Amino acid sequence: MSTNNENQTQNPNAPLAKRADELAENPSPVELAKDRGDYLRGSIAAGLDDDLTGGIADDDQSLIKFHGIYQQDDRDVRAERAARKLEPLHSFMIRLRVPGGILSPAQWLAADAAAADLTSAGSIRLTTRQTLQFHGIAKENIRPLLQTCARRLLDSIAACGDVNRNVMCSAHAGLSPAHAAAHDAAAQISESLLPKTRAYFEIWLGEEKAASGESAASFRPAEPLYGKHYLPRKFKIAVAVPPSNDVDVYSQDIGFVAVVRGGKLRGFNVLAGGGLGMTFGARETYPRLAEMLGFCAPSQAADVAWNLAAIQRDYGNRSDRKQARFKYTVARLGIDFVREELHRRIGFVLPPAEKTPPFTHRDDVLGWHQREDGLQDFGIFVENGRIARGSPLMEALRETAALSCCDFLMTPNQNIALINIADRERVERVFSRRGAAQDFSALSGMRKNAMACVALPTCPLAFAEAERYLPTLVGKLEEELTRYDLRKDAISIRMTGCPNGCARPYLGEIGLIGKSPGRYNLYLGAAANGARLSALAGRNMREAEIVAFLSPLFADYAAARKDGEGFGDFLVRAEKVRAPNVAADFHD
Repeated sequence: MSTNNENQTQNPNAPLAKRADELAENPSPVELAKDRGDYLRGSIAAGLDDDLTGGIADDDQSLIKFHGIYQQDDRDVRAERAARKLEPLHSFMIRLRVPGGILSPAQWLAADAAAADLTSAGSIRLTTRQTLQFHGIAKENIRPLLQTCARRLLDSIAACGDVNRNVMCSAHAGLSPAHAAAHDAAAQISESLLPKTRAYFEIWLGEEKAASGESAASFRPAEPLYGKHYLPRKFKIAVAVPPSNDVDVYSQDIGFVAVVRGGKLRGFNVLAGGGLGMTFGARETYPRLAEMLGFCAPSQAADVAWNLAAIQRDYGNRSDRKQARFKYTVARLGIDFVREELHRRIGFVLPPAEKTPPFTHRDDVLGWHQREDGLQDFGIFVENGRIARGSPLMEALRETAALSCCDFLMTPNQNIALINIADRERVERVFSRRGAAQDFSALSGMRKNAMACVALPTCPLAFAEAERYLPTLVGKLEEELTRYDLRKDAISIRMTGCPNGCARPYLGEIGLIGKSPGRYNLYLGAAANGARLSALAGRNMREAEIVAFLSPLFADYAAARKDGEGFGDFLVRAEKVRAPNVAADFHD
């Protein structure tokens, strides 16, 4: 078995094969920034001390993403500030790295304190990658916030940037020994693929820079996987435990599907080449579902992930970032080439994939759940992942964490679960006293299965609203669902402010992608279990048009669906939409 030491020979027929210590031909501006960046240091430290601006230099904006940080500005006031000859109102977003989404009570309290004391928003936002992020951080508060988190062993290393990002895993860890083993595997994969540069610790935590530095001619002492230029684009990995596909495993660069026998984790079926982002007007960009590579043992998963990332490092496109994701590398090289190259690097052959139960759902378990081990979990609905400053939920979670009576699990659907609870009544008293008790029966199935990205006002890529608007649209659609007795049906709806796909809209049974303020492209027909992409159904639609378009489809679904048939599956079977078979079909 390989120990992450690759055979250095390259396939002469593989296009764009290049080591990550070499600068690509016609490199993109981000590749140049990485080349100048001295293993993610750049001039970040100096920029933090520049009090003449609330922002940082352009190159450093690329580099801080590898540290889990984005520079943003409030777009609600951008025009007003420009008219007054002021720079944009800069702030920063920080995303933590939390493999599998589990925090201890002390870690939750650290996150709560960081949000309350060091952000203007004061909120915690649960993300679609099963972690949390903070918004509205002034430049001078970045170090204090990261240091607050570090005292509880939390970091934001590689939560963003051209590296492997937060590794997701099916909730919940305590459902069975197999789920716990899957979470362990996710943590091992995350650790294996972490960048090795000490830049994060030097810049944010005050570690003294090593005398030898990391910018020597040979990159291997610094970054044995990533090299000087890291990966061509972001890289995402998830672990799914059937029958739940809450992580949308087919949308990942690498997916590990747990194979369970006799209640124990036997290994994983390995998928490669998924990804959801695309660009409007560019047919060569498209969402893509991952393809099957084979089966690996639990002890081999981290090594398989490491070497697949290395294939992307060496063969990915570093000139055109719109073609730089692993999905395009797999599409260009072919899954057979990727499989053979993986076998060559790891030194053994993956056997064929093993049979697993089909994926049947993607939603979260809300409310109380009794586990096999006698403990209980408590799933909590968090609309679009936003836990607002001073809200009853934030207060209840803080008080519960102070009791140290449970752990905190963030789900891939932007919800949170309190897990490993021995004393249910103790938790219920806190939520009742804080006014945070939820009536899950009052929530529609659509609202419980809605996801949105942050979008406006802070995301620089957003064309339209998402998080702030989706609850309103769901309310309009609930009126139609109630008319057809569909209010309780778990129809997934997902909205993003741009086509990059952060809320995985192309796998929502109803997907909405912002085109301009108040206008969205509508996508329909994704499989209820996440195994089929949606299809374009309408362009540049306003709210009234969206509701008018969907209402008769709801009526048809109520009248003609089969038992257990999801909304997206019905639309395809009834030929209301045509599922895209190949990438070129997606834009039609």
